[in-house]
Amino acid sequence: MTTVTPDAADGPAAPADGAPDRAGRAPGWRATWLLLAFMLVNFADKTVLGLAATPMMHDLGITHAQYGRAAAAFFALFSLAALGVSALTRRISTTTLLLVLALLWSAAQLPMLLGAAGLGTLLVTRVLLGAAEGPAFPVATHSLYTWFPDRERSLPTAVLGLGSAAGVALAAPLLTAVINGAGWRWGFGAVGLAGLVWALVWRRLGREGPEPIRGGTVLRATSDGPEPPLRRILLTGTWIACALGAFASYWATVSSLTWGADYLRTVTGLTATQAGLVTMGTGLSSALVITAFGMLSQRTRRRGGTLTGVARWTGLAAVVAGGASAVFAVTGSVPLKLVLLIGPCVLSTMLLILAQTAVARITPPGRRGVVLGATAFVYSLAGVLSPLVVGSLTTGSHLAAGYREGYLLSAAMVGAAGLLVTLLVRPERDAARLGLPPEPPTAAGHPAA
Repeated sequence: MTTVTPDAADGPAAPADGAPDRAGRAPGWRATWLLLAFMLVNFADKTVLGLAATPMMHDLGITHAQYGRAAAAFFALFSLAALGVSALTRRISTTTLLLVLALLWSAAQLPMLLGAAGLGTLLVTRVLLGAAEGPAFPVATHSLYTWFPDRERSLPTAVLGLGSAAGVALAAPLLTAVINGAGWRWGFGAVGLAGLVWALVWRRLGREGPEPIRGGTVLRATSDGPEPPLRRILLTGTWIACALGAFASYWATVSSLTWGADYLRTVTGLTATQAGLVTMGTGLSSALVITAFGMLSQRTRRRGGTLTGVARWTGLAAVVAGGASAVFAVTGSVPLKLVLLIGPCVLSTMLLILAQTAVARITPPGRRGVVLGATAFVYSLAGVLSPLVVGSLTTGSHLAAGYREGYLLSAAMVGAAGLLVTLLVRPERDAARLGLPPEPPTAAGHPAA
């Protein structure tokens, strides 16, 4: 069992396994919904650039390659910030960190309202926005996990992950209407104001759960020794496969957010409104997939199933998504493209959700923020590379061919990552090798495998 030794100033100790008891579930779910709203704003921030792409490129006179560089600028400091700020969770409360991040988002978006703001301003503000949003998911996940024990985390993690899908689904029609009615600059202004509203609510209601993760509390991850070295955690098959799977999933997500609306308009011939509706549909189907994944995986684990079993069928689903993405890239049928885009292609989103719970399982609480940040460091590199690669492929006279090559590359990554996750993600085995305590028995009295 994990031993927790609090300082006198820290108040009552948490339960012996570091997990909140059932009494913490109600406030835990309140924190979950607040953090979901945080991620909704986060992905609305990402979505606005893609939705504003066509009119913005026209007004500012920029090429696809320049737009790709602007999209990539968002990720210039994204990875480093994800790692650095996540490391601060050992010293600074996640409540404070999340508030500061949200305020920085707004500070980065609002300058685009100025009529004089051009490509230079866009590049600078996207770098700042990326630095503030890079740590968002790992810090929010770390904060969320202070409210729930390991076996109860699948569904809350899926709810948090809904921010990526629901943020797109909600933002697409709303921001499209704002952009069509008030101009593309007000798309940036709207998400900036939304960040300020969330910060005000979080300032009043946000807090961490009872799991001790910082300060004077001494956490011992094993029954007979200290926490395992960070390098041992990062060299496990589970962490490596999860990081690569999350990279592929994030590549597909960022590529869709950055280029999806322009592809639908310039290659398939949809109108701006139709492209916005398709983007909304993709977000809704992603939300359904993430919700179903969370409910099914949590039900499986409550009945004594393992994360290893969940990883196997998640990896196979990603292989299906990779195949569907390849067909999407090569087919000339627009209706089939839309069916695939809104259907099986979105299964790749499960890889990113699985990565959070699997990585948390092989990490003691005191190191969880850092390891989740390291995972984010790897997958967020996809955010730098994807816009640059696709922007380069689509610049010039071969727009449709460039998009096809870009989508085929994404399909190959997702399919290969699915195979790696199926074969290598073994959280229970790797946790035992690291000396972490086993999961407590299930309600039925059967120990976790």
